[in-house]
Order: sequence, then C-alpha cells, then structure tokens
Amino acid sequence: MQSEKHIFDDLAKMINGVAGTMAGAGREAEATMRERMREWIGGLDLISREEFDAVKKMAAKARAENDSLLKRIEALEGKAAPKKAPAKKAPAKKA
Repeated sequence: MQSEKHIFDDLAKMINGVAGTMAGAGREAEATMRERMREWIGGLDLISREEFDAVKKMAAKARAENDSLLKRIEALEGKAAPKKAPAKKAPAKKA
C-alpha cells in the first residue's frame, strides 16, 4: 500500500511538472507571437491615434484659414476691379 502511495505521488509530481512545462511553453509561445505581431504591425507604417488627431486639427485649422483668405481675396478683387457690363452679342449672319 505504501508503494502505491509513492506511485501516485510520483505520478502527481510528474503531471504537475508537465503542466508547469506546458504552461511555460504556452507563455513563451504567446510572448513570441506578440513580438512577431508588433514587428509586423510596426512595418505597416501606421500612425498613432494622437498623431492622427493632431494632423486632423491642423487640417481643420488650415481649411478655416483658407476660407478666410478666400473671402479676403474676393473682397479685394471686388473693390479693385469694377464690374464690367455684359458684352453685346453680334447679330447673327444669314447664310
């Protein structure tokens, strides 16, 4: 009976060792996969959310400035160039 207990103890130790080894291998495989995904994503030339938001703000500001300058140009051109009367059409020639 004592020898049976030793067999079960040894079997339990072995199973625990295998489980620990498998868990360690799983963690190592997961870490390796994460690192490979980081390398792959890093090579895609993506930008962060903060960079995207900063560029979006810059574009909105540039658009507003462009609209403002366009209105100023239209106002200046309106003052500088008098409006011309529409040209008269030449009479149609008879064939």
